[in-house]
Amino acid sequence: MLAMKRTGLGSLRVFLLLVGISALCSVALGTRRGNTALDHRGHRHRHAGHSSLHTHRQRKGKEGQVLHRSKRGWVWNQFFVIEEYTGPDPVLVGRLHSDVDSGVGRIKYILSGEGAGTIFVIDDKTGNIHATKTLDREEQAQYTLTAQAVNRDTNKPLEPPSEFIVKVQDINDNPPEFLHGPYYARVPEMSNVGTSVMQVTATDADDPTYGNSARLVYSILQGQPYFSVEPQTGIIRTALPNMDREARQEYNVLIQAKDMGGHMGGLSGTTEVKITLTDVNDNPPKFPQSVYSMSVSEDKVPGEEVGRLKAKDPDMGDNGMVNYKLIDGDGMNMFEMSTDSETREAVIKLKKPVDFETKRSYTLKVEGSNPHIDPQYVSWGPYKDEATIKISVEDADEPPAFVAPSYTFEVEENAPEGTSVGRVHAKDTDVANNPVRYMIPLYTDIEQFFSINPEDGMITTKRPLDREAQAWHNISASATEIGGHHQDTKVRVNIKVKDVNDNAPEFATNNEVHMCETVAPGKVIETVSAVDKDLMAHRQHFTFRLAPEVAHNHNFSVKDNRDSTASIYVLRKGFSRGTQDVYYLPIEINDNGLPSMRSTNTLTIRVCSCDSRGTILSCNVEPYVLAAGLSTGALIAILACIVILLAIVVLFVALRRQKKEPLIVFEEEDIRENIITYDDEGGGEEDTEAFDIATLQNPDGANGFLPRKDIKPELQFPLRPGGGHTGHSVDVDDFIKSRIAEADSDATAPPYDSIQIYGYEGRGSLAGSLSSLESVTTESDLDYDYLQSWGPRFKKLADLYGTKDCFMDDEDEEDS
Repeated sequence: MLAMKRTGLGSLRVFLLLVGISALCSVALGTRRGNTALDHRGHRHRHAGHSSLHTHRQRKGKEGQVLHRSKRGWVWNQFFVIEEYTGPDPVLVGRLHSDVDSGVGRIKYILSGEGAGTIFVIDDKTGNIHATKTLDREEQAQYTLTAQAVNRDTNKPLEPPSEFIVKVQDINDNPPEFLHGPYYARVPEMSNVGTSVMQVTATDADDPTYGNSARLVYSILQGQPYFSVEPQTGIIRTALPNMDREARQEYNVLIQAKDMGGHMGGLSGTTEVKITLTDVNDNPPKFPQSVYSMSVSEDKVPGEEVGRLKAKDPDMGDNGMVNYKLIDGDGMNMFEMSTDSETREAVIKLKKPVDFETKRSYTLKVEGSNPHIDPQYVSWGPYKDEATIKISVEDADEPPAFVAPSYTFEVEENAPEGTSVGRVHAKDTDVANNPVRYMIPLYTDIEQFFSINPEDGMITTKRPLDREAQAWHNISASATEIGGHHQDTKVRVNIKVKDVNDNAPEFATNNEVHMCETVAPGKVIETVSAVDKDLMAHRQHFTFRLAPEVAHNHNFSVKDNRDSTASIYVLRKGFSRGTQDVYYLPIEINDNGLPSMRSTNTLTIRVCSCDSRGTILSCNVEPYVLAAGLSTGALIAILACIVILLAIVVLFVALRRQKKEPLIVFEEEDIRENIITYDDEGGGEEDTEAFDIATLQNPDGANGFLPRKDIKPELQFPLRPGGGHTGHSVDVDDFIKSRIAEADSDATAPPYDSIQIYGYEGRGSLAGSLSSLESVTTESDLDYDYLQSWGPRFKKLADLYGTKDCFMDDEDEEDS
C-alpha cells in the first residue's frame, strides 16, 4: 500500500512504499493478535465481515496432511489527501497490492464507493489510486471506498472486497466569520473600568480537531483606548474610567477574530460593534445667568406672564428634569411661579397688581433642582442651582383713583335745590399728577336728582327729595384725568334721604262701622288706629279727638286711649234706618313729630237692623216706594214686559234688514234689465240698425215722475222741455244728455241712480271704426312689426299684418 502525506511546504511530496512493510507488520501482528491489524496511527482496523488474509491453495492430500494457517492477503492503512490541491497532475492517494499478484498482469484491481470513477480513479494493473479533482473538506471530510482484486481473465474474485477510508486533510482555507454582526450594545456612562459591554463570537469552518486552523483569537482594531476585548472569549469591556455621555455618546468599535491562534499567516474576519453610552444623573442643573432682569407694567392684571427662565441640565429624560420654586425675595407675595410642561421653563406670573408709585422694583430668588437623584452619584451634588430675578415696575397711564372705595351721604327730604350732599375726591396716581374732572353718569341718575361740581366733586340736589317715594339714591360718580388718555374711574355713591315729619297721620283702615238700631248709649262701637308715612319708629305716637265742627254732636263721642288708638262711643239711643241710615263722624288725628302734623279723617257709621241678640241682619238700603203699594212681584212683571217688547222690536228690525226691497216701484218690469249684448259691432258709429236705441228709455220716466218708496218727494220738478219726443230719436248723444240733465235737476234721485256709460264715442270720432273687416283691402301706412313682441296671443295678427310687405312683394313678382 502506498501512503501519501503532504507537508506544510505544500510542493514537497514524499511517497513511501508501504506494501511490503504493511504485509510484514500484518503477518507479525496477525500471529500475535489474530485477524487484526493496526494502521500507522495506532487505530485498530477490522475488515468487514471476514478475514482479509490470503488463503494459500491447499494441495489435495490424504488424511493426516498438515494444514497451514492462512496469512493476510493485502493490507493498507487509512489514506489521506490534502484539500484544495491545485497541482497540474492528479494527486496519488495510494496504491493497492495483493499477495497473489505475481506481477505478470493476471490480477485486476477494481475500486467502488463514494467518488469512485469521478473523484478517485485506480490503475487496474498497478493498483495506484489518484484524485482527479480538488477536494474541499468543508463540503465532505471523508470518502468510503471499496477495493477488490479479481482475475483479469475470468473476473473471479481473488480477494474478498474490503472497505477503506480516504480522509480529506484540512488546510486553513476558511477565515473566521461573525454571523450576527454588526452588533449594538449599551453601557451606562461613568461605568467602572472592566464593565462588561457584550460578547461577540466568530465561527471558523476549518477542522477544529486538526491543527490551529479553527483556533480563534480576538483583538480590537478600533475603539481604543475606550474599550478592550478578551482574546479567548470575545467579551468587550470598558477600558477607560468616567466616560461621559454628554461629551460623547456613541462609539464604533471594530473587533477582529484571527485563526491559527493569532499567529502570522492565519486568516481573520472583522465585525463592527456600535456602543452607546446611556445617561445617568451625573450633572446638576445650572442657570446660564446668576441674575435675570424682567419688567412688568403697573396696568397688568394678575395672572399675566412677566418672564421666563430655564436651568440647563445636560442629562436626558427624568435625569434632566428640573423643578423650580421661589425661595426668597420681597416679591414673593406679588409674583408666583409655574413650569411650562412643554418647554420645561420656569414662568413668572403676576400674582397681585403692582403700583409704580408705591414700589418700583422687586427681587426674587428662584431655585432649580433635580427631582430624581441617583444614589450612586449623590456625592457629586448638590443637584440644584439658584438665580436672582430683579423685576422693575413700569409706569403706565392709569385712570384716577378715588380715595375711598365707596361713599355714603345723607340729606334731608324736602331740602331745597342746591343743598350740598357730600364730596367725592379722586387723584391722579401717575407721576404727572394731572387734575381730575368729575361727572355723574346719566344712566345712574336717570331722573337727575343730583348734580356734581366737575372741579371739586361736590354733589348737590337739583330738586327736593321725598323719602316716602325713594329712601335711597344709588348713583355713581366718574373721575377723568384731564390731558390723559381719557380713562375714567367710577365710584359708588349711596345717598340716604333723611326723614322729615311732612306726612299727616290717617286711619289705618277705611272700613265702615256697622251699628245696630237698638244700640245702647255709652257702648263702644269701634276702636280706631292711625298710621303715618313718616319714619318715626318706636317713638311714633298719635292722639285722637272729634273735629271742632262736630265737637258738640249728640250722637257719638271719641275717647283717646293714649296708646295711639281711640274708642268710638254712642251717646244716645233710638237710631232708625228709615230716618237716617249713615252717619259721618270727622275725627282729628295728631302725631308727635316736630313740627306736629294733623289731619281730619271721616269715619262712616252705618245703621243696621239687628235681632234681639244684637246680631246684624241687614244694612242694605230699602226703597221707600214700597210704601206706595207696589210689591216686588209687580216690579218684576213690569220689567219682564219691557224686555219682551224690546226683543220684538229687535226681531222686527232684523227681519226688515234681511228682506231687501227695491226703493223704486215700477208697475211693470223695468226694460233696462233686458238689455241684450250683441257681439256684432255693426257698421261703425253711424250704424243705428243693429238695435233700437229707443229701448234704453224708461217708458214710465218719459211720461212722468218715478214713484219711490224711500223718499217722499216734497217738490215736483217739471220735465225738461222737449223730453217727450226723445222716445223716437235715433241720436244717442241727445238722449244721454237729456238723461243727465234730468238726473242733475231731480233732487229726489237716489245716489245709486248713476250715469250709465254706453259704447258711443260721439260724432266725428278720430279713432275711427274698431272693425278690421276692411283693413286688409285698404292701403295703410301703419307699421305692424311691433305685433311680433306682443306675445303668442297676437301671433295670428302678427302673421296677417306683419307679413303684408312680403305678400305684396310676392304678388308683384307674379305680376311681372
